[in-house]
Order: sequence, then C-alpha cells, then structure tokens
Amino acid sequence: MLINIAQLVVSIILIGLVLLQERSGGTGGLFGGVEGSSYSTRRGLERVIFWATLVCAALFAALTVLSLALPKQ
Repeated sequence: MLINIAQLVVSIILIGLVLLQERSGGTGGLFGGVEGSSYSTRRGLERVIFWATLVCAALFAALTVLSLALPKQ
C-alpha cells in the first residue's frame, strides 16, 4: 500500500518535471533569446530539472519493479 502511494506521488512529480522542460531545448526561447545554434548545453535551472527528471524516472522504475516483486497482501 505504501509503495503504491509513493509510486503515485513520484509519477505526479515526474509528469510535472516533464511538462516544465521546453521542447526546443533551451530556455532562451522563453525569454526572447535567439535559437540559432543546433546544440546548446543545459545550464542552471534547466540542468536541475533535467537531472531531477532522470532521478524521478529511475525512482519510478525502481518502485514499479519493487511493487511487482513483493507479494500482494
């Protein structure tokens, strides 16, 4: 039961983090910057959101495997 609640909370956080990421890659487009280059490095808040998304996705996957491995009560 506790794993299911944790999985629900992590999934909601993961959805929010994915929605916060910009599709075109850089946050310059949000603030009127020029999107001329095809590659840009993640900086600042964009990097934090990216890594938090990866951590939440890994945590969600681990919780899913754990809920499948534990016996049902």
